[in-house]
Amino acid sequence: MEKSNIALIGFMGTGKTTIGEKLAEILKLNFIELDEFIEDLAGKTIPQIFKEDGEIRFREYEIEACKKVSIRDNVIIACGGGVVLNKINIDYLKEKAIIIYLEASPAVIYDRTMNEGKEKRPLLNNPNPMKSIKDLLEYRAPFYKAAAQYTINTEKDIHSIINEIIEIFKKEKKIND
Repeated sequence: MEKSNIALIGFMGTGKTTIGEKLAEILKLNFIELDEFIEDLAGKTIPQIFKEDGEIRFREYEIEACKKVSIRDNVIIACGGGVVLNKINIDYLKEKAIIIYLEASPAVIYDRTMNEGKEKRPLLNNPNPMKSIKDLLEYRAPFYKAAAQYTINTEKDIHSIINEIIEIFKKEKKIND
């Protein structure tokens, strides 16, 4: 099946949304921020879902969101950091998407996420967010690597990253045409 979508996976703060929006603009594709899609499904913010319903309910919304976005064509999907924890999400996304893992070091992730405020990141809203980043990253890295067809380090300028992804997309389109 033709891969008409790009799904960006990676830990929070690796640039999935920023890169995804720019990529969608350049490639003239639609952009879907999966966390926003989940908030629309749930009718509440992600911090509210975690607080009121718990992480398990959040993951259920995530599965539903992956199922719904995976049937669309010509979209760039910025996935939440934990999307890889459930194989069904990746199976849905792989149907039409090239999956690209965006990675960065714990220090870079810390700087990026703390600039936004840890209140927006339920899994980091604790006394030692750097330890949480390192622990979660260590746990999730094998899932990211297993799910992705490509890996790109995001500790460089955005134009280089965008160009790298566009080249991957062009190559994959040729393979599948």
